[in-house]
Amino acid sequence: MRKRVAIIGAGVSGLASIRCCLEEGLEPTCFERSNDIGGLWKFSDRAEEGRASIYQSVFTNSSKEMMCFPDFPYPDGYPNFMHHSKLQEYIKTFAQKNNLLRYIQFETLVSSIKKCPSFLLTGQWDIVTEKDGHQESTLFDAVMICSGHHVYPNLPTYSFPGLEKFQGNYFHSRDYKDSEAFKGKRVLVIGLGNSGSDIAVELSRLAAQVMISTRSGSWIMSRVWDDGYPWDMVYVTRFASFLQNALPPFLSDWLYVKKMNTRFKHENYGLMPLNGILRKEPVFNDELPSRILCGTVSIKPSVKQFTETSAVFEDGTVFEAIDSVIFATGYDYAYPFLDDSIIKSRNNEVTLFKGIFPPQMEKPTLAVIGFVQSLGAAIPTVDLQARWAAKVFTNSCILPTMKEMMDDIDEKMGKKLKWFGQSQTLQTDYITYMDELSTFIGVKPNIPWLFLTDPKLALEVYFGPCSPYQFRLMGPGKWDGARNAILTQWDRTLKPTRTRAVSETQRPHPFFNLLKMLSFPVLLLAILIILY
Repeated sequence: MRKRVAIIGAGVSGLASIRCCLEEGLEPTCFERSNDIGGLWKFSDRAEEGRASIYQSVFTNSSKEMMCFPDFPYPDGYPNFMHHSKLQEYIKTFAQKNNLLRYIQFETLVSSIKKCPSFLLTGQWDIVTEKDGHQESTLFDAVMICSGHHVYPNLPTYSFPGLEKFQGNYFHSRDYKDSEAFKGKRVLVIGLGNSGSDIAVELSRLAAQVMISTRSGSWIMSRVWDDGYPWDMVYVTRFASFLQNALPPFLSDWLYVKKMNTRFKHENYGLMPLNGILRKEPVFNDELPSRILCGTVSIKPSVKQFTETSAVFEDGTVFEAIDSVIFATGYDYAYPFLDDSIIKSRNNEVTLFKGIFPPQMEKPTLAVIGFVQSLGAAIPTVDLQARWAAKVFTNSCILPTMKEMMDDIDEKMGKKLKWFGQSQTLQTDYITYMDELSTFIGVKPNIPWLFLTDPKLALEVYFGPCSPYQFRLMGPGKWDGARNAILTQWDRTLKPTRTRAVSETQRPHPFFNLLKMLSFPVLLLAILIILY
């Protein structure tokens, strides 16, 4: 009999998991508490309990060529950065083309996941679900948790003295949907993440005044990068990743800060991160600097305390007559249907091998998909995670020993704290992480071999964007269209923008751009050698 796998959630992680289970001959059953697929990207005009929630104006931060399923490119005419409705359209098409909907049980809540009494022998799980007021208990051979980590809002009211006296209204950004109700209002947004910045910019067009309070600042990146190309098509390359890891830290840090400050000097806008060399996830916002210049958005430090009508900041300044406070303070990581000790198995910290497998599990039959964060797109990441997990469930891939996994977690945690900082322990370097996972299942691109056998493709793979197609180029699960998709990715990128063609298509030259970027430190080093 085929092994039965329970999949919790029908967002992109859940859909990837269904498809990967089918590829490995497993029998998936996906439980989705809402009535539709899409997860985070399924917009609703009100926040629903137990589901991720987005606002009406959300656009993607990753471009279409970098955030597709690796064997399913977007249609040529799709914009590079998509409104959530466009991405939901793509997700539905993917599910229909791969006949995934038949494996999903909608409007079904998973209330409990527990090890069976025979777990040490079988690795099976007892899953209790609820639908239409009726409970049902079912045995499964494996579980893939795909419910995401943007569900349970972090609302740290205890950190803000006087908030209980505040006479205006306050709420988490999860409950924000559009700006109409804020016309002429004075609004304080707490938090300088992607949501906080988006909301503040949107409100600034209608509100009387908007202020953002930030504890530590952030780098602000534009979706429009060098010469107008999508940022990730230029920035997320294997060659750039090699330089970042190979250069001395002082030089790598200098180049990073210089690049982040290319568009504008962050210190002049009150946005400079407290520790600028940390590779914390930047904020993607094309309009925030101009809104600050226009005076419709102001940046302030942390709130020291609230009064009945105002906020007093750490620098002593006061924002008076506040109508609303929006807490864009992120989310807590919670899986209420699962015993906390399974994922937080040490010192109440999330402890997962490669962000997927609990290392202290007696049988490797539970995987968490979509839990890590990186400066890269979620869809190809969860696709690769699901492919590996499905192979582990079928025993075609074997996990290391518990000690080896714990040692790896400790080593990686040390690097993450140094690279991303204390608050970013789920963060990881995209290309390094993708190559680690692809190595486990034998699909990592063999660059030297490509240079020998297909130089044209090798140049695009190494110096061009590290697009998802690279991970279906060779090995198990190979897609015959991967080579052509890589060689034509710039055509699909430029097509929706060249609606008025005035010249030949101009592609970027990342190798020469990086050489130009390195020329100054090399010249400086040469001068120092000559002088001394």
